[in-house]
Amino acid sequence: MNKTILITAGFLGLTAVVLGALGAHALAEKLPPAALKSFSTGVEYQMYHALFLLFLGSTDRLLIKHKKAIFWLIFTGVICFSFSIYGLSTQPLSGLELGSIALLTPLGGLLMISGWGLLIYRVFRSLT
Repeated sequence: MNKTILITAGFLGLTAVVLGALGAHALAEKLPPAALKSFSTGVEYQMYHALFLLFLGSTDRLLIKHKKAIFWLIFTGVICFSFSIYGLSTQPLSGLELGSIALLTPLGGLLMISGWGLLIYRVFRSLT
């Protein structure tokens, strides 16, 4: 499981850098400032959680079953949150109507919050 977590962390980090460069260079002149800011928010949260997963995959303080639960909350949260933002913020370029995926953004946020909460709970429980 640690290997899966670390590979996923690397993939999310790599794609965050690529998408960040895309936003800063290729999209900077093509998207309105508000859309570009939203796109950047998606990149930031993706990178924060890539780093979170690097920590998760590297620590020995948690049982594998707890790591697995936290991993799936964070990974699913990033996919829902960041990737829905990417789709919504680039709508002017794609011409696609993606308004229906807007509900994935808060769901993704809730999943990421749950992952952090579960980490706190499991670390606290391991200390008592």
